[in-house]
Amino acid sequence: MLIGTVAGMAASVVTKLVVPGFVFLGIPVGWYEWIFMLFGASMITVLSQMGFFAYLTIRYVALSLFRGKLLYWDILQVIAIIIALFDLVYLRYTASESSSGWLQYVVLPIVILLVSVAVAYRKVQETNRSALIPTLFFMSVITILESVPAFNLNETTYTIIMVVPLLACNAWQIMLLHRLLPADKKNGNAA
Repeated sequence: MLIGTVAGMAASVVTKLVVPGFVFLGIPVGWYEWIFMLFGASMITVLSQMGFFAYLTIRYVALSLFRGKLLYWDILQVIAIIIALFDLVYLRYTASESSSGWLQYVVLPIVILLVSVAVAYRKVQETNRSALIPTLFFMSVITILESVPAFNLNETTYTIIMVVPLLACNAWQIMLLHRLLPADKKNGNAA
């Protein structure tokens, strides 16, 4: 929770400094604005933790459904990754009322994908190759699903304030998971 709160506060401060006239949640500048930023970042980390436990539950159920057919579950995850990243570009672009270029809608999915690949690469180095697709799925699809409230606002500043702590929290949680598992589970499918 501390990692996400610090990342959220940093994203809020940077956004406030970079975007002229940006007022966090419509509240004028003052000491209470910092409290709202702190609570906002903390709530985003709680959302991240909820998404992580939902992912673990879905993964457990899916592995029991696809018993002996792990390849099917991996294929479904790859398809979900592609659909989520495509929808992040397409749906945000079509929902936009501005006639500005489509490039601004491509940057966020690329950033999410690059962070996901970096975390998955590190996870594979620390565990085994079977952790690649589940880590990519968690870091991309679950992060996108958790970020839907910010996407609904269709404002870049709020999207940054929400996505940065979610990526930090999700990376921390997925990288910590294999360290918390018993030794006999680490040799299996450690995602």
